[in-house]
Amino acid sequence: MSGVLDSNSSLLRKSASGAEARETSLQLDQSARGGKEELARVCCSPSPTHLLSPLYKPARALAPAMLSFSPRETVASPGGCGKESCPFCEMSRQHAAGCARRLPKRIILVRHGESQGNLDMSAYSTTPDYRIPLTPRGVEQARAAGRGILDVVSSGGPDANWKVYFYVSPYERTRATLRGIGAAFPRDRVIGAREECRVREQDFGNFQVEERMRAIKETRERFGRFFFRFPEGESAADVFDRVASFLESLWRDIDNGRLDPSTNCETNLVIVSHGLTSRVFMMKWFKWTVEQFERLNNFENCEFRVMQLGPGGEYSLLMHHTKEELEEWGLSPEMITDQQWRASANRRSWSEECSSFIATFFDNWVDPPEEGEGDGDRQEQDDGKIKSLE
Repeated sequence: MSGVLDSNSSLLRKSASGAEARETSLQLDQSARGGKEELARVCCSPSPTHLLSPLYKPARALAPAMLSFSPRETVASPGGCGKESCPFCEMSRQHAAGCARRLPKRIILVRHGESQGNLDMSAYSTTPDYRIPLTPRGVEQARAAGRGILDVVSSGGPDANWKVYFYVSPYERTRATLRGIGAAFPRDRVIGAREECRVREQDFGNFQVEERMRAIKETRERFGRFFFRFPEGESAADVFDRVASFLESLWRDIDNGRLDPSTNCETNLVIVSHGLTSRVFMMKWFKWTVEQFERLNNFENCEFRVMQLGPGGEYSLLMHHTKEELEEWGLSPEMITDQQWRASANRRSWSEECSSFIATFFDNWVDPPEEGEGDGDRQEQDDGKIKSLE
């Protein structure tokens, strides 16, 4: 009798476990559907209400919804963008055009003003690099750069609703440059400023003996700027790694709404840094190759370059600068074509037509001509696409 009771108890437990499993599965399915609807709603919400939503949880908590939802799936916005958009734009960082208002309007990279080290390299042999000050000319350059940046961000007119947020390298010359730039901005237009160690200068070692550094830099030219590591210092590849880490933090600040004070405000980010660090920043952002990085010319003192958001949700240098300027900076024809696509095309057409310089690696591929189309016709069509963007 005891054996029968044990057997029956076991069956009851299995039955109960099965019922609980089915109930749990049903709850997960409902959570998945609710998660998709909530993510779609907050993606295109006119205000950052996703921070208050009970479904705004870490990715692991939303795993059931994410696993059952294709990244390509789109849903109609419930009174938000008025367009179809990806409900995972916040997580994938591939914002749909209608959600682009959540991104900063511009990201402006500024090199510091003229420093004592720019005038006399022997200054580095007695003064630590991070303490090198600006020259009087550098201070004036910073003030002029502030006026120039103000003209860019206020281009919408005196009544435009815009604000600016600053990141700055901890070096004395960059901090002094920010003080000069900041003199052009009224208090009510500045969201804040943050010292960011990861956008500091490339580390060349400690005290730098002038003659030795000249010989080392000559070796760097033969070795290659990106991978050459200074003795007791860094390579540009090392700078790339910490800039990549900074970009992750920057995206979190953007996604969490820390940089946009209101939904109808045009936010501009200004990063006051150094020449190589700024070039590495653009390399990381635009996914340039090492070979393409090696082509780039350095910023002049207090020169700034504007990455502006295009209508398709991509940033481009050509939204503000000219093709001739990009050529002077060392961008290749392929890099300029990429900037043209970013300035005018939506993400889908950009990814299809300008896919990460794929021809660089698979140059043996030859696309067969379409029926009734000759090589001349294809070349004319390709030329037409590029000219239409100029």
